Amino acid sequence: ELGWTESIPYLDGPPSPLEFYREWVSPNKPCIIQNAISHWPALQKWTSAYLREVVGPKVVSVAVTPNGYADAVFQDRFVMPEERQMPFADFLDIVEKKVTSPNVFYVQKQCSNLTEEFPELVCDVQPDIPWMSEALGKKPDAVNFWLGESAAVTSLHKDHYENLYCVISGEKYFLLHPPSDRPFIPYELYQPATYQVSEDGSFEIADEKSADKVPWIPLDPLNPNLEQYPEYAQAKPLRCTVKAGEMLYLPSLWFHHVRQSHGCIAVNYWYDMEYDLKYSYYQLLDGLTKTVKGL
Repeated sequence: ELGWTESIPYLDGPPSPLEFYREWVSPNKPCIIQNAISHWPALQKWTSAYLREVVGPKVVSVAVTPNGYADAVFQDRFVMPEERQMPFADFLDIVEKKVTSPNVFYVQKQCSNLTEEFPELVCDVQPDIPWMSEALGKKPDAVNFWLGESAAVTSLHKDHYENLYCVISGEKYFLLHPPSDRPFIPYELYQPATYQVSEDGSFEIADEKSADKVPWIPLDPLNPNLEQYPEYAQAKPLRCTVKAGEMLYLPSLWFHHVRQSHGCIAVNYWYDMEYDLKYSYYQLLDGLTKTVKGL
């Protein structure tokens, strides 16, 4: 099915591997699964005090931006965050507003940072989701830990992963587009750049001069410029809130824009997608869209 309905369905509990593959993965449909992580110790244990005690002085990677937008289009550049190494306790001081900063901080490094940077916390969750691993016949490529301020926003994009996104505390606000909305979503090529802190503490944007241009979506789906991108008026965004204890299945190639409540904690599992007929359909749609826009 290339189209989609108007809301994202809820499952009362985790399905069997066969049922999940047949009903959700194969047709590329999202859903919110309740009671799938209710047995995780993290749901009760992961308070700021516990994280401070267990991880505390350890130096971790934190994305820092002046505006909350990491990996996003700004001033005709694809700008990546400053990747700051800092003690986790200092980061918590900022999230808890014990220390004020004009900048926006977000633990969001996606190279399996839960297992690589926060191994002390893995025992409070799971190294994989067993029914998903059985459904796909593989383990996740990455398990990521997310914690940040409410001003931190993930710009509209898509991933080549089957994504299980689990909220431990707080809420995540997703705006989703199915792959079939590709003709209405603008892509442009941008010079990649990185935020860097200058001597006076302000941010400057430094081009990654040797890097190839990056295709990215310039549009803000929360406030779309329909004069500049009139096709987007035909797109049909879906919105959902994923609450503590809930899991969102975000299928591969679905576009998503993400916000969060302040201090929200989440863990997600990225399973590599199958490059099957669905992927071929998407590539065809993408190619046709580029061709039509080039006429």
